[in-house]
Amino acid sequence: MEMSIGAKIKSIRELKNYTQEYTAYRLGITQAGYSKIEKGKTGLSLEKLQQLAVIFDLSVENIINFEIQKYFSEERHIKKNGALNGQNNFHLIAKLYEDKILLLEKLLGKTDLELKYYKEKCSSL
Repeated sequence: MEMSIGAKIKSIRELKNYTQEYTAYRLGITQAGYSKIEKGKTGLSLEKLQQLAVIFDLSVENIINFEIQKYFSEERHIKKNGALNGQNNFHLIAKLYEDKILLLEKLLGKTDLELKYYKEKCSSL
């Protein structure tokens, strides 16, 4: 059975260990809006698909043609033949952590703003 584009995007996102919040932030939309894309409740424009390709470091074609079973069979083959490049893995892991740091910094900034707002509100009571 063919996976929907939303299901493919969800699988890729999960394999990248990205949250919906992070992916939505990178797309410039809300988490709820992003969730609707994964569930197929909202159409996916070519522009958003191209943005997802950049976020996932894949081509649009790779997203459209993504098959989870094929991914895992290729991953086993690569590991079995020892073809993994340690330097390349380091680069990918470093990029993942950099992206997560940016997201956490944004969330921390929002938390600071909310804290300031509530302090001001409570001080007037």
